[in-house]
Amino acid sequence: MRLTILINGSDPTVSHDYAVLWLDTDQHRWSREAHQGIDLPPWGELHDEDGVTTLCAPSNDAPLCTLRGLHVDRKQRVSAAQGDAAWTAMHNRAPTSGFWRLQAVDRQDVHAENSVFGN
Repeated sequence: MRLTILINGSDPTVSHDYAVLWLDTDQHRWSREAHQGIDLPPWGELHDEDGVTTLCAPSNDAPLCTLRGLHVDRKQRVSAAQGDAAWTAMHNRAPTSGFWRLQAVDRQDVHAENSVFGN
């Protein structure tokens, strides 16, 4: 299953920083599809534990971004449509917070023509 997530800063009327991410819950990986101001790498691995989803760089368990309240259970039910997000700003390494919002859920098997994840 693939989720499309929008991450915004704490006040989108003042700061227009955002990131649009695809989360692949089957492969436990994510990819950055669009962004401005929220500088996450192009892709990485995701971990879902106790209602908190963490986005990490490839082969690294240190969280780059934390999505609180986001959990997908074994029956592919999504626990929430929005919640708190936290990440570290790449340019000054400062902790930053904002919100995530579920944009779309795709329960179909997705076979990308050119996968950034590789096998």
